[in-house]
Amino acid sequence: MAEVSAEARMEAPTEKVWAQLTDFSAYGKWNATHTDFPKGGPTSLEVGGQFEENMKLMGFPAEVTWTIEELETARTFAIRGKGPMGVNLFMHYSLAPDGDATTARIRGEFTGAAVSLMAGKLKDSATAALDESLRKLNGLVT
Repeated sequence: MAEVSAEARMEAPTEKVWAQLTDFSAYGKWNATHTDFPKGGPTSLEVGGQFEENMKLMGFPAEVTWTIEELETARTFAIRGKGPMGVNLFMHYSLAPDGDATTARIRGEFTGAAVSLMAGKLKDSATAALDESLRKLNGLVT
């Protein structure tokens, strides 16, 4: 298993950060691994809802089918996905008010046989992507 995480303080209210985080028409403006939604992004957010995403992981294209596992408006969004070569992914986004600002956290997990072969490189690549994603998200909301 490879686990990654990133955190950033954003000078914007939680509701504004949440609105950008869940605006799937603009997902590619901040999410560093996203390339597109082949069937369109999720139209409604609800636990159990599914959507497909094309991504780049370690520079390679990957198709992932996501299922929404946890959802609390303006607080938490967690998705679990199945990717290529038996790789399973989990992404957990959380927002916490911090005065007039927001602390945004992203935590990811990658499991599967292919992950054990390249866990170190995957951790480095995914951590860099999370940091870049939070930087871009911050730029969109502040």
